[in-house]
Amino acid sequence: MPTDPVRYVRVKTEGVPFAPATRAYGNIAILGLVDPPATPPDDFVQPNVPTLIVDTGVARTIATGPLGDAVATALVQEPGPSEVWAVRLTDASPESLDAAFAQVATLDVQLVALANTSLVNTAAAGAPAVPTPAIVKLAEHVSAPTGDGLERMGIAMLRKGDADPAVVSGSLVTERMVYMAHKSDEDVAAAVAGTIAGYEPHVSLLLKKVKVSSGAFSVADVLKINGSEGKNSGGPGGFGVNWLVDPPLIPGAGVYLGEGYTGDSGPGAKKYIDMVRTVDDITFRLKAQLIASIGNLRISRSGLRGLVAEMETVLEPLRRAEVIDSYEIVVPILVLLDKPQPSPVEEGLILKARTERAADVMVKVVYAGAIHRINITLNFE
Repeated sequence: MPTDPVRYVRVKTEGVPFAPATRAYGNIAILGLVDPPATPPDDFVQPNVPTLIVDTGVARTIATGPLGDAVATALVQEPGPSEVWAVRLTDASPESLDAAFAQVATLDVQLVALANTSLVNTAAAGAPAVPTPAIVKLAEHVSAPTGDGLERMGIAMLRKGDADPAVVSGSLVTERMVYMAHKSDEDVAAAVAGTIAGYEPHVSLLLKKVKVSSGAFSVADVLKINGSEGKNSGGPGGFGVNWLVDPPLIPGAGVYLGEGYTGDSGPGAKKYIDMVRTVDDITFRLKAQLIASIGNLRISRSGLRGLVAEMETVLEPLRRAEVIDSYEIVVPILVLLDKPQPSPVEEGLILKARTERAADVMVKVVYAGAIHRINITLNFE
């Protein structure tokens, strides 16, 4: 059959490169002191300048001392971080810390730690435990308002063998911090930061392997750390401190995270690490998806339905991947616009939204957390 020589519709296809905004989940910033190497690289001469490190050998070369050891410890975790930024401190003074945290605030990182720094300094016998000022600054840094996509969490370790989590108080009580009890001579905070960075945000950190050596806590110590006895009134995890453990039920020898708590398990707080990281991730995804709608979609039936569709393109894949269990999107103005005969009050709300060019949207996400406890009752008859 001969083809029609007349082309009534002509379509010229062109490929337009497009890279959607993405948020990393495995980048770490570590602040610490160094022992100046014999010939430091140019980009590491200036104090408080962040330096990207992607290889453990390089880490120990350009940042010997506590900072280099911490970076190397973070990088050897399996799975490990995507990137590690090392920020050299001039000294341990508050001014140096403030300058370093100012540098970290601009980095694309999700986890921040201080090299070889315990939650409590060595105190005199009988003296009350006082939080290390640097850790207090870390907690304040990760809890402070940040730019879109720059939300982060801090990781800190207790002193070796310390099983009293009551020192986590005041500004240290925040869901943006992760605290670790341990019996190790290594930088546990850096190791745990590397472990957390290796997993997607929605993955629970319970019983995830940490590549450090650490002694075992007694049953009494674990009960105390976990808030299962003593003055705790918030139930297990009331102090928000995790511990390292080598479970006898897991074949072979290894050190694992005994829990995945954040530093705040009070009413309304996000008790688990994966909850905080998942909320951060979903929040970024929604913002990145909707930013192109700003200035384009209108406060009309079609415009607001387009807004809902944009949000569904973010949430539906997460639901299908079982990251979230379900979701619901409600746009109050759209509900009023769909009414056949809005009341005068409702018409006033519609006019107000159009005048101010603002539309409120409520998103409800149901997050089904991983199983952390299984209670089995065996009945023998």
